[in-house]
Amino acid sequence: MIGIVSLIFFVSWQQYVLSTPLTGNLPDSLASEPIPAVIPPHLEIEEIIHQYDSLITAEIKASGTVGAAVAVVYRNEVVYTKCFGVKKSGTKDLINENTIFRLASVSKPISGVLAGMLADEQVICFDDKVAEYIPGLRLKNQKVTDELTIRNLLTHTTGLTAHAYDDLVEQKVPVSQIMNKLYLANTPAMPGQVYAYQNVMFSLLDTIVACKTGKSYCEVLKEKVFIPFGMNDASTGFESFRDSENKALPHSGTTLIKLNDRYYNTTAAAGVNASISDMKNFLLALLDNEYSAVNENVEEMIFTPYVQTELRPGYFSQWDKVDSKAYGIGWRIVDYKGRKIAYHGGFVKGYRAEIALCKNEQIGIVYLSNSPGGISARSVPEFINRLFSFKDQQKLATNPIPSGNNLN
Repeated sequence: MIGIVSLIFFVSWQQYVLSTPLTGNLPDSLASEPIPAVIPPHLEIEEIIHQYDSLITAEIKASGTVGAAVAVVYRNEVVYTKCFGVKKSGTKDLINENTIFRLASVSKPISGVLAGMLADEQVICFDDKVAEYIPGLRLKNQKVTDELTIRNLLTHTTGLTAHAYDDLVEQKVPVSQIMNKLYLANTPAMPGQVYAYQNVMFSLLDTIVACKTGKSYCEVLKEKVFIPFGMNDASTGFESFRDSENKALPHSGTTLIKLNDRYYNTTAAAGVNASISDMKNFLLALLDNEYSAVNENVEEMIFTPYVQTELRPGYFSQWDKVDSKAYGIGWRIVDYKGRKIAYHGGFVKGYRAEIALCKNEQIGIVYLSNSPGGISARSVPEFINRLFSFKDQQKLATNPIPSGNNLN
């Protein structure tokens, strides 16, 4: 009997508490101020996503793009994923979230993240001399050979002329053989002084990682990045791509072109294959502050600008105005509209990839296509411009400029 009475009393008390406003004994400052609602990420930028979807869908259709996939991550949530077109022109074999594309030079940001994780674990040190790992390395200038560091490799500041021996990469000559010719390449600067984009030199990371871990670069990349990040479709190498039943085939315009294995000999620089599902998980891992593998130390190492870059006119032609351009560890670091953006593009015949993230705004976007065209270059800035404009309006509404201020 006592138990039943106690139960009735508890239920009555609970109903009273739940139905009574939380005022009365609370301090006035708490009782009078409404608790701000937490807006889910996808609802906060719902209109921006709608605008972007309408734009990119129309442009992909108008451009005749054969196939593409886009994903947007915001505040630790995937807020947009969409696949367009087909894997092969003239078929109904649709692109889906697990269809793999060649990433080309968007492999560099993935390698940069791996390198940052290995440096954080003290497996490698960015300031270590490359010659310590590759004793047979010989460049035209002995002082350049002696001073060259891992950081120089990954920031394109080796001192060699830009795109050194990319012609041999195009001819599919193994990097191990190209290394024997490096002593013939001009070295107009000392390491760390000048930015000059490289594929061969960047890919020496492959040899260094193998030397330090006793495993192949591909094994380490899978163990440290692909598996823990949930990149279940990702792979390296031509054979993995060729043998996949769910791959996007390359096109020039709308014309199917032959599958080729160029640049796969520079695995760290251009040898990764991935789906849009892989890449949105990659962005989630980088933007999640709770993800321990990519901690603040790793982020600082890879996203800190190391060298200012002079890029050809038109490289950022689809962006409103880039205030400064630099290179970190495997990433281009761009100052844009008051924010720092980590960005990279990738192109190999028949494929185009674009990736960008902004830690300040907790936003990331990736675009993959098997039919390169103008929409590829617009895919990232079209979204970022809209988001930043929305964010700036939010800030202005929250903190309006006092009317008495003189803006002249």
